[in-house]
Amino acid sequence: MTVDEFVETNVLPQFHEVVALIRQLMRELAPAAKESISYGIPAYTGNKIFAVISPTKKDITLSFSRGIQFEDKYNLLRGVGKSSKHVKIKSVETANIEALKYYINQALELDKN
Repeated sequence: MTVDEFVETNVLPQFHEVVALIRQLMRELAPAAKESISYGIPAYTGNKIFAVISPTKKDITLSFSRGIQFEDKYNLLRGVGKSSKHVKIKSVETANIEALKYYINQALELDKN
């Protein structure tokens, strides 16, 4: 399954724009990252998987594998796991694009190590 097929079959129509925004940011900021389906959801891989997109009925969750190590000056990261943290995005209009870029860049930096 491709990411496009995943979006068509697994993401509610009202969230297609949110997924498109995340994918665009990944193409801009992480052009070398591989976009694929891993564990049934879209994943971004550099040296390891550093981010995944999870659709829910209420929003889109963008999770970062090593989010616990991030500096979180926007205070948007959530999660209680030992390593990953996530951001919930309900619409393109409410998405904090500056914060998303900030988190993606941190994920990329941590992926180098």
